[in-house]
Amino acid sequence: MSRPASASAPAALPASGSVSPRMTTPWLLIAPSLILALFIISYPIFNIVYQSIHEVSRFGAIRDFNGLQNFYTVFSDPVFLDATRRTIVWTAFVVGGTVLISVPVALVLNQDFHGRGVARTIVMLPWSVSLTMTAVVWRWAFNDDYGMVNVTLQRLGLIGGPIHWLATPELAFPVEIAVGILVSIPFTVTILLGGLSSVPGDIYEAARIDGASAWQQFRQLTLPLLRPFINMAILLNVIYVFNSFPIIWVMTQGGPDNGTHILVTYLYELGFRLGRPGQAAAVSLIMLVMLFVFSMVYLRMQPSKEGDAA
Repeated sequence: MSRPASASAPAALPASGSVSPRMTTPWLLIAPSLILALFIISYPIFNIVYQSIHEVSRFGAIRDFNGLQNFYTVFSDPVFLDATRRTIVWTAFVVGGTVLISVPVALVLNQDFHGRGVARTIVMLPWSVSLTMTAVVWRWAFNDDYGMVNVTLQRLGLIGGPIHWLATPELAFPVEIAVGILVSIPFTVTILLGGLSSVPGDIYEAARIDGASAWQQFRQLTLPLLRPFINMAILLNVIYVFNSFPIIWVMTQGGPDNGTHILVTYLYELGFRLGRPGQAAAVSLIMLVMLFVFSMVYLRMQPSKEGDAA
């Protein structure tokens, strides 16, 4: 008895060169949101590029095409060159100090002790406060006459008179770096705690049985397993700190004598105080290129480092 023809016929295959509906359907579903995201990202970049190659009035009116004149003007400005150097110093010290402090803090908060939840809440609480309000509080704290820092140091007998913390760039900029580190710790600790929670406890038990010390466990177990999270924290903090505006602007507004300007505060002053939107757009593109180059170089370095470590 012969079987029905439908039972023995092979499944129909898509013709050569045709695309299966199963492959196109996901793209059709995400196409609206993808187009919207591309528009949201690309339009501001196009607008900034357009402004950077035109003369723009202080009220935003586009005038004559001037090519790269805005870039030439910016690069010839000594304030821009100093702000670029200071931005690199600001980013390196704030991110480096944040990571160095956050790693031991995360290790302590990852331990099981009484009151751990309260300790975690205290560490994370500054993250919920506006960065601008935090900068205002620290500006009051470093006030020459009634600031908490001067009053405390004088009562302890450590200084004989008030120190003008924010009146000179030599003191103001390190103070702002310290504040930048303090406000960046909660975010970094959160990332590192997430990484520590994924580390299995069995490997530490085995290491203790083998006689490994606490330092050996940290260096050979914790640090390698935590490295991807540290890399992610560094990259995100670089992007965040590089563009961080409120701390420096609220505390010193780039002064005194332009001595604490970084690129983002210099950009704001160009665009909104000096009325040079075209030059401000040029600075925005320079910052975008700097961040893009750093991100690409840093991400490309990670696989080779992990491969070497393995």
